[in-house]
Amino acid sequence: MAGALALATVATVGGCAFSRPRVAMPTALASPSATGYDSTPTGYPTDSYSPSYSPSPTEETYDPDGRADATGSNCDFSNSLRQFTYTVSITNPSTTSSYSYDMAVNWMKAKPADGKAYGLHERSIVVGPGATETYTAKYTVNQSSIGQFWFTCQITRAHKTKM
Repeated sequence: MAGALALATVATVGGCAFSRPRVAMPTALASPSATGYDSTPTGYPTDSYSPSYSPSPTEETYDPDGRADATGSNCDFSNSLRQFTYTVSITNPSTTSSYSYDMAVNWMKAKPADGKAYGLHERSIVVGPGATETYTAKYTVNQSSIGQFWFTCQITRAHKTKM
């Protein structure tokens, strides 16, 4: 028993009692071409694939409600002329087609906002591809005297038709 204990002590104090085999490491690894390795399997083309077709053009789709294409500014009323005015700009987002816009502008009662209109202006206008057309909508009141009142300007219709 004492001999086995002595052997265990020698093994732990001196490290490993058995020697390891020496492994020789190469100084440089060979490149794949040096070993004859071919990265392209035989029977396959070596250049990259590119399709020989072009996608077919798609016809533009549009929403017949063209109010998103129209903006308004300068909502006004002239006491001396007894006339409502509103500047309307229409921008055609299409780059290939002209559109006709059937426009309607209303001057609405604002206080109280009861849905009644003071006046209406209607007009059709053609806008070319990518173009912007601007016009002034007008409505003249037939009353000789007008007191203080509140109103808003609204583009209530901009029906869009392809030309």
